[in-house]
Amino acid sequence: MNKVLASAEQAVEKIADGAVILAGGFGLCGNPENLIRALRAKGTKNLTIVSNNCGVDNKGLGILLANGQVKKMISSYVGENKNFEKQFLGGQLEVELVPQGTLAERLRAGGAGIAAFYTPTGYGTWVAEGKIPMKYDNAGNVVATSPKKETRKFGDRFYVLEEAIRGDVALVKAYRGDSYGNLVYRKTARNFNPLMAAAATITIAEVEELVEPGQIDPDMVHTPGVFVDYIIAGREYEKPIEQRTVRARN
Repeated sequence: MNKVLASAEQAVEKIADGAVILAGGFGLCGNPENLIRALRAKGTKNLTIVSNNCGVDNKGLGILLANGQVKKMISSYVGENKNFEKQFLGGQLEVELVPQGTLAERLRAGGAGIAAFYTPTGYGTWVAEGKIPMKYDNAGNVVATSPKKETRKFGDRFYVLEEAIRGDVALVKAYRGDSYGNLVYRKTARNFNPLMAAAATITIAEVEELVEPGQIDPDMVHTPGVFVDYIIAGREYEKPIEQRTVRARN
């Protein structure tokens, strides 16, 4: 039952080239910083990463992108990452853009064993019609677009069929965890982490506080240990903020 590993490096050593990685976090909040750094140091290539976004330049998942390790991103937000934009428009990176709520539900469905679901989000747009650019060549020409999706009418509304997402490995960050893998997240750092943890074949969690079994109130557990395969105690957290806005004190 003890799922504790000695280091982030040991935790990622079996992640193979070409793996599909589900990475928790929203912007730079709730990122598995130790596991991302270890994966960068390992140099695993041709990764498909599913995450709300890809961090920022040289922060969060952005360090994997800058190191040329990412082949495809499935995300809802390109945002404040100039390298992401450059690689996408330059033909180096394939991108599947997914509405944020749909991305969350596709992951939830993957964890629940649901193959697909209907949602009204995206009906009548390129999301359903299959025209969103996914890949460019180095001359800036679109060479691949999103596929057309099945639609159906229920009552007086039309819906789009969306398939579930599952991954080979999930990398998640929690505030507290025990050696059995039970996890507690803190406030907004919970974000996508519980969804990722349930939707992968192997889930690796890093925690700020690693405690003994019985030290977490069962009613406080957000991700039960049954979903977690390995756990490490994180260290040297930077917890960067994308944009810090302050005002002068009165």
